[in-house]
Amino acid sequence: MQDWNPALYLRFANERTRPAAELLARVPGLQPARALHVVDLGCGPGNSTELLVERFAGPDQEADVLGVDNSEAMLETARKQLPRARFEAGDIASWAPAAGQAAPDLIYANASIQWVGEHEQLIPRLLSLLAPGGVLAIQMPDNRQQPTHRLMREIAREPKFADYIGDADKVRTEILPIGAYYDLLAAPERETASVDVWHTIYQHPMDSAAAIVQWLRGTGLKPFVEGLPAELQADFLAEYERRIDAAYPQRADGKRLLAFPRLFLVAQRKS
Repeated sequence: MQDWNPALYLRFANERTRPAAELLARVPGLQPARALHVVDLGCGPGNSTELLVERFAGPDQEADVLGVDNSEAMLETARKQLPRARFEAGDIASWAPAAGQAAPDLIYANASIQWVGEHEQLIPRLLSLLAPGGVLAIQMPDNRQQPTHRLMREIAREPKFADYIGDADKVRTEILPIGAYYDLLAAPERETASVDVWHTIYQHPMDSAAAIVQWLRGTGLKPFVEGLPAELQADFLAEYERRIDAAYPQRADGKRLLAFPRLFLVAQRKS
């Protein structure tokens, strides 16, 4: 994919940061015998990393907070906004602490690993990287079957778009059922002290169908649209907005209510 657009992503910063804060709120206390090492995998423009700094790098607690992302544009924005943290380029699928670096006390991944495949291997690997007593905290959109994402795939299958986009069903990895994640984390060989999994369906009031399209242009629509010629991009987006307008009717105040399911996982290793 082409690089991400931080400004477009942050246009709905409050809505995107809310689940990040609610994930962090369920992370239990961390009390290692040394300074905390906290990693934000898929940190984006740093809005989630800022929450980690506020909680773990305050006056009463020393912490090394590292943000990792594969987008240079996102990392550049994060560094400017958050000089109290460190940021480095990296791929979630293969990331591990650098040689000589302490094992993380918290690996935190907010709305990032849904872009990475093979969760059956990825989740246990990330858990194994933690220090004793460390926590793995993950939030993923679980909206692949929502109208927003079904309509993307339907339009992508139309002949004039399909040659550019390819198999619409493979554009984004389908995440596992929530019970499968629980089993991956709670298996006896993982040596977890606790596992917490839950779903939340957010209901975001949006000003218009166009606003919903703008939300998705910063994330889910990106791999569908970016490979199209300019004139076909306009056609795709116009048809997508037309279908979104029909799928999300106006409410009593004129707004559109965007349902957005998200899946949360928090697991702590035994001390």
